[in-house]
Amino acid sequence: MVTTRFLLIRILPSSVWDSMQKQTVAFSKDSSNLFFHILTKCNLSCTHCYINKDQHGANTLDMETINAWLTLFSTHAPRTNVIFLGGEPTLHPDLPQAVQAANRLGFKSITIDTNGYLFHNILDKITPNDIDFLSFSLDGATPETNDAIRGKGCYDQVMAGLKTAVAKNFSCSMIYTVSDKNIHELERMPDLVSRLGLKRFFIQVIGIRGKSSKTDGRLQVSKETWLSIIPRVAETIAGQGIIVTYPKVFLNTNDIFQCAGHVADNYFIFPNGRVYQCPICEDFPLHSYEIRHNKRIATPKINEKDLFGLTIPEGCVMNKMIQPQNLSYNSAGDPEYQIACCMLKEEISL
Repeated sequence: MVTTRFLLIRILPSSVWDSMQKQTVAFSKDSSNLFFHILTKCNLSCTHCYINKDQHGANTLDMETINAWLTLFSTHAPRTNVIFLGGEPTLHPDLPQAVQAANRLGFKSITIDTNGYLFHNILDKITPNDIDFLSFSLDGATPETNDAIRGKGCYDQVMAGLKTAVAKNFSCSMIYTVSDKNIHELERMPDLVSRLGLKRFFIQVIGIRGKSSKTDGRLQVSKETWLSIIPRVAETIAGQGIIVTYPKVFLNTNDIFQCAGHVADNYFIFPNGRVYQCPICEDFPLHSYEIRHNKRIATPKINEKDLFGLTIPEGCVMNKMIQPQNLSYNSAGDPEYQIACCMLKEEISL
């Protein structure tokens, strides 16, 4: 099997490799992302779920509130991408109305992240013209690996939901969250995705937050493993005409560290009104803003914004404070490499 997968990479025509474009997606105030958790309820209990109801709330936002909060962030709607999340967002009965509200306010793009169960007949209540992407989560190339992480039957459900969505002409993407539990199957994903009709493929790195922070053992993969597998698999999938995005994670020697919270415009909204700008902070009351009475209010010091401008040899100060498992030091006590901001991405396309 390994030899076959390596052959798949080798037999791609040289013209394909020559036409492939790889770029680091620069932080920009010209683009903004609004990650909107409209509820935290979910039908699954994934082992790496980052939702922390003590910090994020257990409530489901009503439609009036969703509309009001979207409006709060609509000043720059033409350059802002909205991603509806949960929990499982299709569990929200008003998700179609939320999509309509985002369209009415003129947001740049709209994505729904789903676990594939597609509740409330969502595909019958929205059209491919209403959203830009329907993004499915899959964390293994086989049911054995995926379902050990996400729950029994999830693999088959994702495949069925994705097939239905593609048949209805929705533009679909897939998210694969890499951890020590499933990186061994990532090299099998090019064969799988080649027949799914995907437009985009996202590789995510697992964050040590939510349930992952309470797990014994190392979930994050080493630098050597990441660099030996991720870019190569990304290039293979991109060779099929699928846009692939993955976090940079480890900076090169000549790279300059930048924190997205300091130089970019990303907001992570939760049902209890907390608004973070760094996802690594989400287990803690370090949020930059709170929404109270449908107004966005800056939180007092000390919050995550007070940390964004700090410069340390390790790169990302949040990793140093919250996920030191990412870091490695030499015998002199100096960091062996810098960790990039988790929002810094590499993108590969034909």
